[in-house]
Amino acid sequence: MNDIPSLPVDLAGFVDYADGSVVSKTLLDKDAGTLTVFAFDAGQGLSEHEAPFDATVIVLDGKAEISLAGEPHQVGAGELLIMPANVPHALKAVERFKMLLIMIRG
Repeated sequence: MNDIPSLPVDLAGFVDYADGSVVSKTLLDKDAGTLTVFAFDAGQGLSEHEAPFDATVIVLDGKAEISLAGEPHQVGAGELLIMPANVPHALKAVERFKMLLIMIRG
């Protein structure tokens, strides 16, 4: 979806869990940034990497451990974590976990 939705969006229901997988769906993709909803099955994650842009994770469901520069942070539903540009980070779902990733390219 490349346009701002004209109706309310159930973020937690925007993507479904899949056994043993990570599922993502883009809600908005603009030059200024993206909104992407992810669903991680328990134990799934993203290996350590860096991004050239600031990003914010808003936890929609479940729990995860997000490491920033090697320091682990436990996050759960209703919490957010800001990941600064060019800082190594990784994510692992402690239990089934959904998040909204807001990437700002400016």
